[in-house]
Amino acid sequence: MKKIVLPDFTLGETLTPEQLSLFDETGAIVFRNFISPEKVRLYLDELDRIEKKWLEEGVEKVNGIPLKFGKDDKGNKMIQRMCFLSLYSEAFHELLQDPRFKALIGFLKPYEGRIAENEKDGLILNNYVRMPDSAFTQMGWHTDSPRDLFLGQKILPMLNVGLHLDPCPFENGGLRILPGTHKQGMMKLLFGKKYFIDNNPDPREIGFDLNAGDLTVHDGRLWHRAQQSPHYGEKSRRRVMYVPIITGKYMPKHENSKTPFYHRFASKIQN
Repeated sequence: MKKIVLPDFTLGETLTPEQLSLFDETGAIVFRNFISPEKVRLYLDELDRIEKKWLEEGVEKVNGIPLKFGKDDKGNKMIQRMCFLSLYSEAFHELLQDPRFKALIGFLKPYEGRIAENEKDGLILNNYVRMPDSAFTQMGWHTDSPRDLFLGQKILPMLNVGLHLDPCPFENGGLRILPGTHKQGMMKLLFGKKYFIDNNPDPREIGFDLNAGDLTVHDGRLWHRAQQSPHYGEKSRRRVMYVPIITGKYMPKHENSKTPFYHRFASKIQN
């Protein structure tokens, strides 16, 4: 595996030709300093507030989507994957109204896209921390596309937009991608790797040095994974919020929504 040095882009309210060209080639892009250190702190405080409330209330699912639980370095129960966060926080709802998010829809042209605030899993948090009792320290190779098949629709273009809330140098694990695989054929998209089971490095993969406040965007058809940190405890922590930008039929979730099959399947094989 290798670290790749991409241009230090800043996201404005429109995409530039250079940004569009790079994304078309690789299927991924990094925007530096999307939010300030003060906003990072605000969002971390909001996450702590929501986590505490959900733990006190015994929440296990939100709109049919299961939460993932683990234990912190003191042995206390923690939530390692949260979903639909902007429906429970005005700060996160306002974040998704940022016109720079709408600019990202340009990566999906000629399709018309939208920010999936109350679709899919909404705004999620992946809180990767490696402890002996943690259940969520890495994520095997996958694309985000087969869930469309489980929902009975054809695979459509989508983006996964990640807001990073902790510094994550390449050596501490984090996002790994196979650049260009967003243009692969259907057979390679479905069977190119063993979904979620395969955590092995790929000689073609690349990773990044990411800072708190940076934004990553990748095409949902791109093969990607989350590399486990070599460290334990707080040094291993990587908190990333993701929101999908999607196309196709509007399919909102609600409190009576059923748990999609792919979540039940993934929960058995992720670690």
